[in-house]
Amino acid sequence: MITASIVTYNNNLLDLEGILRSLLISPVQIVWVVDHSDVFTRLEGELQEYKRKDEEFLRHEGRGFRLEYIKQPNRGYGAGHNVALRKAIELGSQYHLVVNPDVWFGADVIPALWRLMEDDESIAQVMPKVFFLNGSVQRLAKLCPTPMDLFCRFFMPGKFIAKRNDKFELKHSGYDKVMDVPYLSGCFMFFRVSALKSEGLFDERFFMYIEDLDITRRLHAKYKTLFYPSVSIYHRFSRLSYHKWRMSLVHMISVVKYFNKWGWIYDSGRRRFNKRLLRELKAKGEE
Repeated sequence: MITASIVTYNNNLLDLEGILRSLLISPVQIVWVVDHSDVFTRLEGELQEYKRKDEEFLRHEGRGFRLEYIKQPNRGYGAGHNVALRKAIELGSQYHLVVNPDVWFGADVIPALWRLMEDDESIAQVMPKVFFLNGSVQRLAKLCPTPMDLFCRFFMPGKFIAKRNDKFELKHSGYDKVMDVPYLSGCFMFFRVSALKSEGLFDERFFMYIEDLDITRRLHAKYKTLFYPSVSIYHRFSRLSYHKWRMSLVHMISVVKYFNKWGWIYDSGRRRFNKRLLRELKAKGEE
């Protein structure tokens, strides 16, 4: 069984149209929409109407597809997905997709990731290649960050940290090869559920941001966490924390919590993961 979850915040059905269409044409069997809205929205009613009248949904519902709405107090992005992940575990799901509302993809993506993980039980997480709407690549497979990597992005002009950013975001890789990466974006996280049961779900101390880094590096310590460019998705990628001061504050609080957890100066895992990945990329470049 493959399941999926979408966490929403003050969204409407139009915001979810792309991702719902993508999931309908995939092997995903159950999708949970976890709504954290703090104002009145019509999403629940819109989803009920969609399930009653949308011909494509009704056709896929006939083959067993389920779409379920959950209204939750907003305890954070990871906490919202954990609600769905616990349900997935109870139902015996083998794979679970954590995905943002502003993502969409073709029918080939989930089957390709599913086959990849079926063929290699050491893989715990996969992210495909991610494009902006204009077709340029989003550099969302990264090294484990140092404090400088994350704080400089807030406080220094891009031209002064371009070289550091390029290394952190693995620009030199070309984003054209499979990479076993310690930091994969939370916009699309295809998980092996048994690995999550072993290593833990999202750390709910992170309200928003950095929860993807934390969970990927925990899985990466025991399993492969792959960037897989053979299939691709599109992501709108609003980057609110760089434009709204409240979200910037939330982001920085998560960054502080992350380094308090894993180490500011000394982080043996960071050093080990990054050294291994850079060595592997160098070897692939010399092939």
